[in-house]
Amino acid sequence: MKSNIDKINIKSALTVATVALLGTSSLAQAESSVTSSAQDSSWEFDSAFLFYSEVDRVSAGEAILNAKKTFDNDEILNLKLTIDTLTGASANGAVAQPTVQTFTRPSGNGQYDIAAGDTPLDDTFHDTRVQLNGQWTQPLAPDYTASGGFHISKEYDYLSLGLNGNIAVDFDRKNSTFSAGFSYFQDTFTPEGGIPKPLASMLIGDSDSSTWDESFAQSRMGSEDDKTTTDILLGFTQVINRRMLMQFNYSYSMVDGYLTDPFKILSVVDNTGKAQDYLYESRPDSRVKQSVFAQSLYHFDSSVLDVSYRYMWDDWEITSHTIDSRFRIPLGDGFGKESYIQPHLRIYQQSAADFYRPFITDGEALPAFASADYRIGEMTAITVGFKYGMLVNNGHELSFRLEYYRQTPTNAGFDEPGVLNDVELYPTVDAIIGQVTYSF
Repeated sequence: MKSNIDKINIKSALTVATVALLGTSSLAQAESSVTSSAQDSSWEFDSAFLFYSEVDRVSAGEAILNAKKTFDNDEILNLKLTIDTLTGASANGAVAQPTVQTFTRPSGNGQYDIAAGDTPLDDTFHDTRVQLNGQWTQPLAPDYTASGGFHISKEYDYLSLGLNGNIAVDFDRKNSTFSAGFSYFQDTFTPEGGIPKPLASMLIGDSDSSTWDESFAQSRMGSEDDKTTTDILLGFTQVINRRMLMQFNYSYSMVDGYLTDPFKILSVVDNTGKAQDYLYESRPDSRVKQSVFAQSLYHFDSSVLDVSYRYMWDDWEITSHTIDSRFRIPLGDGFGKESYIQPHLRIYQQSAADFYRPFITDGEALPAFASADYRIGEMTAITVGFKYGMLVNNGHELSFRLEYYRQTPTNAGFDEPGVLNDVELYPTVDAIIGQVTYSF
């Protein structure tokens, strides 16, 4: 139970960056991994509901319940349940055209039309995910803490199973902490309609014909596929003085298996920019990602500044820079008991994957890999918003978060022939994020 939301354990807050990269924890667990003093053995709960909505595209609702129990010997059990739903329309990867376009649904059952000039969106995007995470943390010795956990996530067409472990070592009178973490995930895809053959043509025509099912099956190479992900994380946390704390992380991630998005396609256009065909995308079957991360928290007399920077690079030639900042400002009891406001600004910039291309030109030799998914293209994104929190009901914390997100894809150096000059190839994505959190 929280008794003073202005008194922040800044070392605990920074540890979130370490455990979050392993996908295993929340602030409550992070606090336990760097605190050796015994706490109340009762359960502590954090609950949240988040709503995310893109303009004319995907909407998502997410409910989270996190439970933590601290035992008398400083052993900690952390359980987290997440349930979310996604609905709406998702860009299928094809380019806009000055005429109506027709596409086959991923299941092969039916087709849909996109109006002239519109970005092609598949409106069948919907899913429900149930995820359970568990983590056990315990001291091994006065300056050693270990933790291990599991991950289970199930969607309609996706199953993810994972294990993780972490060990932290304190030294220099607990002013310095070194941590090393490991996680392993096994994911299985069973997309509706099966796994498309890479760069095979999308079947379009009379879906009621007697040969449709057989022809559609020829564009598939099976009903399921899988991938594995191995993550390694090294972290170092240093107390600079009584007001300032810094953390540095290095992460290495290796992914093997099916990395193609079975629902994304590319347009094949002629020299006038008109679509002649649609091909299912193709991505490499492995990816190695690395990143370095630095974060600093500074505690002023009453407010707290949190600034971080992450640089990521991978063997797909994607690089990204992320600057994230939060500034927690107490408002005083006039705005709610021990209330605060926390402005948030995040800036993200990303380069394109070496096989990203918004379209393929008719007649050219097909590449081994190609994707028009804007998520691996060149882009910038900005998030701006604020969080307001206060104490209610004998020390329980209630908070509200509202943010605006804008993602701006950009041309990574591709010429746009003919009619493609008259349509929007890189539309922006705008979204509103709202969240209510209650801790008790």
